[in-house]
Amino acid sequence: MQNLCTIAGLCQKLVETGKSEIYYLIDRLLRLVLTLPVSTATTERAFSAMKIIKTRLRSKMEDDFLTNCLVVYIEQAIAEKISVHKIIDDFYDMKKRRAQLRQ
Repeated sequence: MQNLCTIAGLCQKLVETGKSEIYYLIDRLLRLVLTLPVSTATTERAFSAMKIIKTRLRSKMEDDFLTNCLVVYIEQAIAEKISVHKIIDDFYDMKKRRAQLRQ
C-alpha cells in the first residue's frame, strides 16, 4: 500500500485486500471524499437550472411545479425522447376511462 498515490487507488486496495471490512469507517470516509466532486457539480447544475427557470415572471410558482420543471430541464436528454403525441394520447385515454367509470 506504500506505492499508492491516489485516494481512489487506496479505496480499491482496501477492497481488494479485504481491509475495507476491518476499517469500514475509513472506507466509508474515502468513498464520501471520492463522491464530493460529483455531488458538488450536480448541485451547482441544479441551482443554475433553477436560476434559468425561476425568473421574475415565474417567481410565484409552487414548489411541486418548480421541481417538475427542473427535472425536465436538467434531464433534457431523457425529456427529448418523450413524444408529445404519446402524452396527449395518454391523457385522452384517461379522459375516456374516467367517462366510462362515471356511467
